[in-house]
Amino acid sequence: MPLLLNLCYIPLAIAILLTAYRLFRGPTPADRVLAIDLLAIIAGGAVLLVSLVSGDPVFIDIVVVLGVVVFFGTVALARTLSRQSRQQRSIDG
Repeated sequence: MPLLLNLCYIPLAIAILLTAYRLFRGPTPADRVLAIDLLAIIAGGAVLLVSLVSGDPVFIDIVVVLGVVVFFGTVALARTLSRQSRQQRSIDG
C-alpha cells in the first residue's frame, strides 16, 4: 500500500509542471487565474496524499483552510478581471 501511495506523487508532479507551464505561458490573465486555482487544488491533493502516507489527519484541516482561501482569492481575481474588462469596453466603445 505505501508503494502505491508513493507512486501517486508522480501524476501530481506532472500536473504541477503542466499547470506551471499554463501559468507562465498564458495567454490571457483568465488562464493565469485558472492555473493558480488549479495549482492550489493540486497542492491540496498533495497535502492529502502526505496525510494518507503519514497517517496524520491534522493535514486535512490545512487542506480545508487552503480551499477556502483559494476560493476567495479566485473570486476576488475574477471580480478584478471583470471590472478591468468593463472599463476597457467603456474606453473602446
